[in-house]
Amino acid sequence: MTTSPEALDQTVAAQHQAMPYTRLVDYGMNPADAHSLLAKTAQGRSWTDHAGELADHRARAAETALAAGHRLTAVKSARWAVGAALFAQMAENDDTPLKQELYRRLAALAGRVAELSEPPMERVEVPYRHGHLVGWLRLPPAGTADATVVVWGGLSGWGAAYLRAADAFAARRVACLLAEGPGQGEPRLTDRLYIDEHVADGFARFLDVVSEDPRLGDAVGVQGNSFGGLFAAHLAARDGRVGACVVNGAPATTRLPPFGTARAQFAAAFGTDSEARLTGVLDALRFDPVRHRIACPTLVLHGGLDPLVSDPSLQEPFARAAGPRGELRIWPDGEHTLYNHAAERDAIVADWFADHLITR
Repeated sequence: MTTSPEALDQTVAAQHQAMPYTRLVDYGMNPADAHSLLAKTAQGRSWTDHAGELADHRARAAETALAAGHRLTAVKSARWAVGAALFAQMAENDDTPLKQELYRRLAALAGRVAELSEPPMERVEVPYRHGHLVGWLRLPPAGTADATVVVWGGLSGWGAAYLRAADAFAARRVACLLAEGPGQGEPRLTDRLYIDEHVADGFARFLDVVSEDPRLGDAVGVQGNSFGGLFAAHLAARDGRVGACVVNGAPATTRLPPFGTARAQFAAAFGTDSEARLTGVLDALRFDPVRHRIACPTLVLHGGLDPLVSDPSLQEPFARAAGPRGELRIWPDGEHTLYNHAAERDAIVADWFADHLITR
């Protein structure tokens, strides 16, 4: 039974709102673990502690299964461990030593998934400014791809959160590079690389990786989720290498939240709590369909029940920028980035990219 938000402590209520069951499962948690996390935290258990314990339990189960010769079960358990570890660190908005430690644990668990996968996923490190951007490359079973899609998240869901999307791509002979760019994951927590007016330059480095690897096909697409969809649109508008673009749950114009969890996430991703600086960068990143024309096919996804992007008109500029090649697709009951339609969303998006990137 779900506890009503009114009955929860303010902090716990904010966690349950930002990380509902549909999002937990979408990002790879075992459904039973997701129920346990919500139930235990509603009873007063620490979100970070309980999610971390769930991750440790699933990681141990993976090794037990592997020792018994059950590799497929080991992979499944290792991925559940990643899902739980994702949410253990997500509860910490600020880049504290605890969040850094939790993210190192997450990266190690993702590395174990990479080792157990067939073919193994590959860790990618890309020099950028004074540090490195990172990602996980998932190849189709054959070890080569007809095309590649670079996928990234927004303010809080990064990299390995999109393993299930990578599955959908690989099944269609499309490689997937799960990217962590400026203001995200390891680049932020380890190298202090933050979002600024030139954030698209960082994500363009992943296009360099794809273009330099002969295994990855002749075409590349980009998919940005949540706030990261804004970066995908900007990159598609300025870089002719992008052959198709998906924007999932991003507004063309983002306004700085006045307070709360969302405001803290912006400050952490931008590396500053200066309102003037935060507002200035957001103004510079505003997407104008007249100035930022997109030449490639562009699919924009909108959830009718998305509290962060409440009206499709907030996303329509992305489709309009692509002219007749732009499409806005709406799920009337869809949550933010379509958490509650995850399997359908991933299948439709993977089909769409395959149709537009792979020469028939």
